[in-house]
Amino acid sequence: MKYLALGALLKRLKAVPRLMKDRSVSFWKKALVVFGIIYLVLPMDLIPPIIPVFGFLDDIVLWAFILVHLKDELDKYAVPQEGGSGADKYSGRDVLEADYTVEDRKDGQES
Repeated sequence: MKYLALGALLKRLKAVPRLMKDRSVSFWKKALVVFGIIYLVLPMDLIPPIIPVFGFLDDIVLWAFILVHLKDELDKYAVPQEGGSGADKYSGRDVLEADYTVEDRKDGQES
């Protein structure tokens, strides 16, 4: 189950560049991403990177918070993975490949 959560975070991380390019996204959401990038590259951290393993923990926690906080927005920009069910590809779109008619049965039978 935790692999699914990690996969969702990675999918959202890949959607960040598309979010940043969209002009309809609010300034504050973009500022949160920029803050995360600046914090990641600055040499000053809450936990110094000299300490093995724990040195990168604050960076990971910060980016996990950013990705979870912006999850709804980032999910709009996530690209569906190849070989998927296709549900993500057509999500939110009206796709109709043939002409269909809907008829009500008047005899009370269920189909």
